[in-house]
Amino acid sequence: MAYIPSLKTQYKEQIVPALMKEFGYSSVMQCPKLEKIVINQGMGQAVADKKLIDIAQEELTVIAGQKAVQTRSRKDISNFKLRKGMPIGVRVTLRQNRMYEFLERLIAVALPRIRDFKGINDRFDGQGNYTLGVTEQIIFPEIDIDKITKIFGMEITFVTSAKTDEEAYALLREFGLPFKNAKKNQ
Repeated sequence: MAYIPSLKTQYKEQIVPALMKEFGYSSVMQCPKLEKIVINQGMGQAVADKKLIDIAQEELTVIAGQKAVQTRSRKDISNFKLRKGMPIGVRVTLRQNRMYEFLERLIAVALPRIRDFKGINDRFDGQGNYTLGVTEQIIFPEIDIDKITKIFGMEITFVTSAKTDEEAYALLREFGLPFKNAKKNQ
């Protein structure tokens, strides 16, 4: 039997019925779903030190469980000593089972390790997507703190099929993302 992440099972068995009840959907297909998670690290310092990109790429690959790719600059910016095509960041896009596994590790292990953690903000982009900024990559247990040369931040974007921010908020709340002022079901 094939392995199915527990959050995927939870989505089908608990989250979909809860969302159908909350928003009054007539079909299961109307329920918003998590389409992908994109993890992005911008590396402005990499212009001066090329090794930083390789280190960040290795770390992000370990965190995500999938190979991270380098992002390159699209144009020259002389004030930042930036040339077109220079590596300036790393990113990885997670879908399907890897996405659910990463989300579970993020909620259960990584977020609780943040110092003085009081929850995450609930600002969405207007199209039902949510971006979470993480200031340190060391909150992930996959990273060995002794081998860290520099602390990098990252952006974790949750792309949903939700039409509105309210639907996306309800979906991510049901998955267990710890929002600061979680609105309870009416």
